[in-house]
Formats: sequence, structure tokens, C-alpha cells
Amino acid sequence: MLDLRAALTQCPIAAILRGVAPDEVDAIGDALVEAGITIIEVPLNSPNPFESIKRLAARHGAHALIGAGTVLEASDVARVTDAGGRLMVAPNFDADVVRAATAAGLAALPGVMTPSEGFAALKAGADGLKLFPAEIIPPAVFRAWRAVFPAETLLLAVGGVGVDSIAAYRAAGASGYGIGSALYKPGRSAADTGKLARALVAVAKA
Repeated sequence: MLDLRAALTQCPIAAILRGVAPDEVDAIGDALVEAGITIIEVPLNSPNPFESIKRLAARHGAHALIGAGTVLEASDVARVTDAGGRLMVAPNFDADVVRAATAAGLAALPGVMTPSEGFAALKAGADGLKLFPAEIIPPAVFRAWRAVFPAETLLLAVGGVGVDSIAAYRAAGASGYGIGSALYKPGRSAADTGKLARALVAVAKA
């Protein structure tokens, strides 16, 4: 099974399925994996998110990293694990949540916005850092962070990233990109999601 670093090496896009429902997640997940995406997160403010995670993990867990986004409470980590998830993503840095995730064997990807938060998150055991929202964290910030963080640190641009901005973030040192509404939003068909995924993958791997 892929870990976070291996999954990002294979494809640097993390698909964020905010609002996805269990009755559509199989088709959406199939379309994403067929397009080459190897990281999929279901935010916990989606309808019945643990059921969607369970379905994705059962269907694609052997060759993709499946997990939860918007994990705000340490108590939710066990539920993610029970559903078969292996990734914890948050919009913020909460040391208790990071420690709970790592203790449970999940990859921890907390959201940070400053170097102080970033170093604290790594000290707490984070596997990577989600710079969020990237739409107000320009590529120049990634370049500056690369100068001071350990070279092996995974830095992901998340929030407002799309086909037009991936190249700039990549050139500045981003390790990957979390893509939400530019890839999936409620009501978008699996076919359309797959088409967008293929375009994003092509740009990310260029």
C-alpha cells in the first residue's frame, strides 16, 4: 500500500471530495483512480463521510491513499481508521489531532500558514504540511519555506489551486496540490470529474 510520500511521487494531486455522498462515491472514485490520482480525501463535513471513506478504502485502498479531510477533533481519528482510512488532513494545526493520527498509523497532513506553525506541526509528528489557503500563499512563500525547512519536508499547496497555477507552485518547490472544487463539487458527474482529473494530472506530471 502507498504511503503519503510514495503516493505524491506517483501523482502529486490530492483529490478533495467535499460534499460527496456515499451513493456517488464509487463512480467518482473510479474516475479519479482511472485518471491516475492516488490520494483521495473525503472532508468530514460531507454527507455521511465515514461511509464514503469505507467504500473508497474497500474499492481502492490497495493502490491509493484514502482518508479524511477537515479532521478537527482527535476523537474522529479512530472513526477514520475504523472506516479504513489511512490519511488525516486538516485545515489547521492541532497537536492533539496530529498525535492521534500518527499513533493510529495514519499519515498526518495538518494545515499551516506560518513557519512557526509548520515547525510545530513537524515536531508533533506531521508527515507533511498543507499550506492553506494557497490562494493567499503565493509561490514565493513556498520558495522561502524551502530555504529553511528540511529538504525532505512535504509541502502541499491547497486551496484555489488549478491547472493554471500548478506549474508556478511546482517551480517554487511544492510537493503536491490539494484540488477541491476545480476537480469535484456536488452535482458534477463522474465523467466530468474524470475529464478534469485527467487534465490536472497531465499538468501536474508535465
